[in-house]
Amino acid sequence: MIILLAILTPFLAATFIPALYKRFPSRHIGWFVMLVPLALFILLASFVPSIAGGAKYTYEFKWIDSAGINITTYLDGLSMIFGLLITGVGSLVILYSIYYLSERESLGRFYVYLLMFMGAMLGVVFSDNLMVLYVFWELTSISSFFLIAFWYHRKQSRYGAKKSLLITVSGGVAMLAGFLILHALTGSFSIREITSTIGQYTDDKLFVYAMILVLIGAFTKSAQFPFHIWLPDAMEAPTPVSAYLHSATMVKAGIYLVARCTPLFGGEALWFYLVSGVGLFTLFWGALNAVRQTDLKALLAYSTISQLGLIMSLLGIGSAALQEIGQVNTFIFTGAAFAGLFHLINHSTFKGALFMVVGIVDHELGTRDIRRLGGLIAFMPLTFTISVIGSFSMAGLPPFNGFLSKELFFESVANLIDSNVFSIGAWGTVFPVIAWVASVFTFIYCMIIVFKTFMGKPKSERIDQGAHEPPLGMHIAPLILSALVLGIFFFPNLVGSYLLKPAMASIYPMFEGVEGLVPHISVWHGFKLPLLMTIGVVVLGTVLYLTLPRWKWVFSLGPMRWNLDALYNGILMKSEKTSHLVTSKYMTGHLRDYFAYIFLFFIIVIGGGLYWIGGFPFDFSDDAPITLNEYIIVASMAIAAIFILFAKSRTTAILLNGVLGYSIAILFVVLRAPDLALTQIVVETVTTVLFLVCFYFLPDWKKETASKPTKFINALIAILVGTIVTVFALVVQGNPLFDSISVYFEDAYNLANGLNIVNTILGDFRAFDTMLEVVVLFIAGIGVFTLIKLKSGKGEKDIED
Repeated sequence: MIILLAILTPFLAATFIPALYKRFPSRHIGWFVMLVPLALFILLASFVPSIAGGAKYTYEFKWIDSAGINITTYLDGLSMIFGLLITGVGSLVILYSIYYLSERESLGRFYVYLLMFMGAMLGVVFSDNLMVLYVFWELTSISSFFLIAFWYHRKQSRYGAKKSLLITVSGGVAMLAGFLILHALTGSFSIREITSTIGQYTDDKLFVYAMILVLIGAFTKSAQFPFHIWLPDAMEAPTPVSAYLHSATMVKAGIYLVARCTPLFGGEALWFYLVSGVGLFTLFWGALNAVRQTDLKALLAYSTISQLGLIMSLLGIGSAALQEIGQVNTFIFTGAAFAGLFHLINHSTFKGALFMVVGIVDHELGTRDIRRLGGLIAFMPLTFTISVIGSFSMAGLPPFNGFLSKELFFESVANLIDSNVFSIGAWGTVFPVIAWVASVFTFIYCMIIVFKTFMGKPKSERIDQGAHEPPLGMHIAPLILSALVLGIFFFPNLVGSYLLKPAMASIYPMFEGVEGLVPHISVWHGFKLPLLMTIGVVVLGTVLYLTLPRWKWVFSLGPMRWNLDALYNGILMKSEKTSHLVTSKYMTGHLRDYFAYIFLFFIIVIGGGLYWIGGFPFDFSDDAPITLNEYIIVASMAIAAIFILFAKSRTTAILLNGVLGYSIAILFVVLRAPDLALTQIVVETVTTVLFLVCFYFLPDWKKETASKPTKFINALIAILVGTIVTVFALVVQGNPLFDSISVYFEDAYNLANGLNIVNTILGDFRAFDTMLEVVVLFIAGIGVFTLIKLKSGKGEKDIED
């Protein structure tokens, strides 16, 4: 119950923000908002000891129980890590935003969006039901859309928000299809139940489709190649948003999904190659593109893509442990997943600090362009120190936490060399090579952040004149994150014991409690291959950084000029042109065309469907005989309907329409249904009078001057529709599938004490529907009355006033 309240708390708090924003000065509203994630962080932290001891907490709130869709919360080691990141980093981001955002900004709107996003992320990581998880998943996309487009007056902000929404929501729809397939296989939406039974469905052909669709959702959300293109454009959001969404929360949702689904799909060769392969290529591609950026925020965007690829590849490698059960090297692969989770935490600390540093530079100097920066160390020493800690940690240098997880990463990919898992063969050598090359480029762009920004001589007069440290409050959040970077390096096994160990038990429930699942993290692990790889990264990275101007021309080569953004823009533009072309064909502005499309669709679907299934058997054996007077009434109705088409005045058409209505009433009398006849007479009388009143005040009627072919087509469509409706009615009447419900309503007197069955149905059995219909008629009546008043010239003065 507590975890459900934790999910709902940000949403509830968001409802009070507008009132607080009006009551208190805008610059103070952030302090009230910060209490929400801070309280939730303390609450979740109180569960850490019990979770570390193996406890798990579940709560179920019945929602759509008949469909198996209930709001079920599940707190275990894996969700605990993400919950702490969401609330902990969220608290620091809000603290940072208090000093970063101007009072002139719409802060009330900003914090509503931020809280909505926070609640959605908590819903994702704490939901055990796949459908509920999907609801929160898409809510993160919607709320991030609002946050990215917060400065909606900027074209690029709107573009970036739309781009992120289109890509992540499309991936979410694919993920939903995967969830539905899993439900079709297992009969459950519960992740825990599916995990316990999925083993018997792995040979089903739908299993692979479910796997791929779920991965598409994860890859789009976590910006994996080729879906990564939305993340750089999302940097148009305010820096606090980037620090929160794109370093610690939203982009980690896909990581969470892969980790949570590892017990479902891990051990499959396709899962191993897709997750580790896509992750490793994303690591390389993101690092390579980060080096070519001239905007600090864009550089961090591509570095985030790269680091997410690193984590994803480790989870993919770790999934091989589920295929290696019972063999000696099982825990070699679980070590990869351990490294992935460890780097997940480390990345949130150093990348959050770096985003805030870039925000400080932009806030104080008004630019993030590396070509205009330099020499800031003399003016902003504290900001420089935070930048060094964050950048060197991301580069994998000691004494920072990134060094430890980077070493574990090197160890994990190096283990593939001698492994033949999933018949990897020679490809086992490709993994560490790509990882090492990507790490070299990672080292280069980390050096660019530090030295191009803070060292050397200032490249702009603006730096000499206005560069200075920001208010101390803006430094508090990145300083806390920097302290965590250092603290985790010196005390890594505290994180390993209390956070990573229970999370590993969530990914590998079959190994829970087994010694060796969680390795001991050592700051010094000897001159082994991982350390030699790190030394190589530093040496080659330093050389390449110092000679960067000499080889940067490589980025102008053909392959490096390939641009997925251009492909995205081209597809979007082509889709818009095509949709405009198609729309212009059927949106003609003529009512006749719209009716024709509707009726043609009806003819094709209903008529074609009946023909396809052979549904034309008629059974008249139980029908009552048709008398002469019934033939006469129906014939008069048909004649009246035909003459309406040729009427030359509105009055004539209305009266002929009335003939139809009153003929139906007479038919009810003949069929011994006086209640229906009375109701029909009353309704027809009122309708006819209203028609006469309305048409009296409408402009003169201009007779349609359609061509003969058009009239012929109209007549053909009308005849076909009438024929299909008649045939359909006869088919239904002659082939009843269920007992008639009329028997129930015949007992209206005993059930509702009503003598008139029609009135009883309208006033008792379906009174709510009747009330709504009366409301609709009342609104329509007001509209008609208003039109009459306008036409007659009355009330014009009031309207002008």
